[in-house]
Amino acid sequence: MKDFMAAEDREILVRHGLADFDALWNLRLEAVDEPNVERGGWSSVYRLDLGEAAYYLKRQSNHLARSLQHPLGEPTFAREFRNIQRYRELGIPALQAAFFAERQVPGEQRAVLLTRALDGWQDLDQWLQGWATLAADVRLAILKACGELARRLHSVGQMHGCFYPKHIFLRETPNGFAAQLIDLEKTRPLLFGQRDRIKDLEPLLRRANAWSEADVRELLATYLDDSDDLDRWWQRLGARRRRKEIR
Repeated sequence: MKDFMAAEDREILVRHGLADFDALWNLRLEAVDEPNVERGGWSSVYRLDLGEAAYYLKRQSNHLARSLQHPLGEPTFAREFRNIQRYRELGIPALQAAFFAERQVPGEQRAVLLTRALDGWQDLDQWLQGWATLAADVRLAILKACGELARRLHSVGQMHGCFYPKHIFLRETPNGFAAQLIDLEKTRPLLFGQRDRIKDLEPLLRRANAWSEADVRELLATYLDDSDDLDRWWQRLGARRRRKEIR
C-alpha cells in the first residue's frame, strides 16, 4: 500500500517536518495509555498537538491481523486505514486519516496511522454516566443521533463489528447532535442482512445499561424509520441479549 497523506493536512505536516514515515516513527512522545502487546508485537497511541491542529498518532510493530487475503498477516492499522477510507467514500461519519504508511524492515512490519483528534466531541460512554441528569430533549436528541448513525452505516451495507458506546462520538449542534464512529478495524460488509444488523446493534444496547426500554425504542424508531417493525426488532434484540448474558 502506498503512503497516504490527506491534502487537508499536508501543509501543516510539511511545516512541522512530519510529512514522512521516518519523521513520525522517530518522534518522541508520551503514550496516552499502555501499549497493546497482543498478536506477537506492540501497538501504541500518542497525542500530537501541532498548534492549530491536533492528532492521534498510532505506531505499531509486528501487530498483525491474518485473513484469507493476508494469510501471513498485515498491520492492523492497514485494515483500519482501508476502512476509514471506505467510510469516507460511503458517507459514513467517522474519524479521518491524515497520514498512513507501513514499512518492512529486518524482522519487523511497522505501520503508522495519524488521525485527526476529535476535540469537541465526547463518546457516548461519557454521556451515559450522567444520563439520568440530562434534560429530556437532550436524551432524545442523543438517541436519535445514534439511531441515525446506525441506519446510515447499515444502509450502505457495512457493519461496524464493535458498535459500543466508547466508539460512538457525539457533538451538540444547533439542530441536535452529530455522531460519528471510531475504531474501524473490525468493520466488514453486511453479509447476512437482518442477522448482521441485529448482531451489530445488540452490543450497544447491552452496554448502554442506563437506557430504559423507552429509550431503546426511541433509538429503534429512528433506525428503522418504520414503527410497524419496532416490536419484532425489540424482541429479536432482547433474545440475542439474553443468549449473550447466559454465556
